[in-house]
Amino acid sequence: MTDTAAEPLITSNDDDGEYERQVRYSEEVDDGDVDESALVSPGVFIWTLTLCAGISGLLFGYDTGVISSTLISINSDLSSRPLTTLDKSLITSATSFFALLASPLTGLLADAVGRKPAILAADLLFVLGAVWQAYATSVWAMIAGRSVVGAAVGSASFVVPLYISELSPSPFRGRLVTVSSLFITGGQVVAYLVGWAFSERGGGWRWMVGLGAVPAIAQFGMLFFMPETPRFLIQKGKVAEGKKVLTRVYGDGAGMDKLVTAVLRRVEKEILEEEDVAAPSTVKHEGSWKAKMTHIISNFHQLASVGPNRRALTIACMLQAFQQLCGFNSLMYFSATIFRLVGFHSPTLTSLSIAVTNFAFTLVAFWCIDRIGRRRILLLSVPVMVAGLALCAVAFSFIDLSGEEGASHLLVRAEGAEAEGSKVWPAIILLSMVIYVSSYAVGLGCVPWQQSELFPLSVRALGSALATSTNWFSNTIVGLTFLPMMEFLTPTGTFVVYAGVCVACWVTVWRIYPETAGLSLEDVGGLLREGFGVKESVGQFRGRRSER
Repeated sequence: MTDTAAEPLITSNDDDGEYERQVRYSEEVDDGDVDESALVSPGVFIWTLTLCAGISGLLFGYDTGVISSTLISINSDLSSRPLTTLDKSLITSATSFFALLASPLTGLLADAVGRKPAILAADLLFVLGAVWQAYATSVWAMIAGRSVVGAAVGSASFVVPLYISELSPSPFRGRLVTVSSLFITGGQVVAYLVGWAFSERGGGWRWMVGLGAVPAIAQFGMLFFMPETPRFLIQKGKVAEGKKVLTRVYGDGAGMDKLVTAVLRRVEKEILEEEDVAAPSTVKHEGSWKAKMTHIISNFHQLASVGPNRRALTIACMLQAFQQLCGFNSLMYFSATIFRLVGFHSPTLTSLSIAVTNFAFTLVAFWCIDRIGRRRILLLSVPVMVAGLALCAVAFSFIDLSGEEGASHLLVRAEGAEAEGSKVWPAIILLSMVIYVSSYAVGLGCVPWQQSELFPLSVRALGSALATSTNWFSNTIVGLTFLPMMEFLTPTGTFVVYAGVCVACWVTVWRIYPETAGLSLEDVGGLLREGFGVKESVGQFRGRRSER
């Protein structure tokens, strides 16, 4: 590395708050010394930040999981009548619909003021939504409370993986982002345990939803001790602060100063290269509202018109859509309803087996996502999902759910009566769902949340937010259509549809999803420069593995 490597390419001016960019990185700057392969494990600092940020994932998982127990515990507490199918669909889908609306808005917030304030805003919404639900007395009040929680979930679901990915060293980025998924699945386990504990109490559902405020309050306090991400700080001209955070991330061992400087310069160079295609006014007058609007419009334009950005957005949105359209969250929302339908005496407790499976196999994903790679995990796990769904469809075909009353009888039985006949097929349904959930947790449950690594820094927050919006749009579709599909397509037809979606997912991943494991955030963009880079990325990943 040359002597100029210690000097920042982006310098700050504390007098007027603006910063001057010095384009001096041509031949005299060597930015190729970012070799993080010698790092053995994440340090205490990065682990602490990851766990603190992951509490938002716990809230995400709790609020999406608790509704399963809540729906069968409300009885006539809302609007003085039993919940209808439409009521359940609206209460469930309100969360995902408002998550869809909130994600792009939070993306703009995270771009403008930082990743940390976006997490803070999500915490405030989590508390408000939990209290609102706990005191709801009508169906529409409950829908409103679920909508506030949805805005919180939509914000947290993209900003926490973004925060962790911008802090993490590249050899551990996949695992550390997967910690957020671990918290999500752990939150779902907690939700089912709480649901089971309060399911027999009158008005116990109010405790189920209200307890969601507790972790949000705890994280709110922790945020005051958490730094902003170094990449965002450097982008805003706060180079010294960014370098300080990088130093704490990588530690002060032998050779770490050189590594920190190399990472710093790699980030600076990316920012400077991106500004070559940005509107000049957004660089010179960042404080004006006109410049801010120009900057927002420029970011949307860059996502849509710049080839690598457009390909990154295509991959991220594709993965997020398939993650939901495969039907997984129908189990999170309606698993207790399904298990009551097929005759289990304790549907909430049976649903806990699904949540525990999800958590356990997310641990498997944590172990293997950086070792095996994102792409390979999906190609191996999605066919197992298809097998689980197909087995479930077959098992449902041997259970008589229609009776003489017609299709609507299915939901009547879901509300109270038990399925008759052999217990073998209900047990096979449970087994098939465990197979499906385990394979989902290893691959499709975790890999799409690695989305931040696909985007360059200038559009990372916005691109991640739009991809997350795709997730919640697809989630809304699943929440609104699952019970009607169970009625009109029958359970067998419903799970066949989900299996078909998984087949489409496998084909799409095989064709366009490159392998990004082990690459720095600044290197991933190079894969997408001329195309999707699938063959090149797979070859590079094999080379990195053989060198270990």
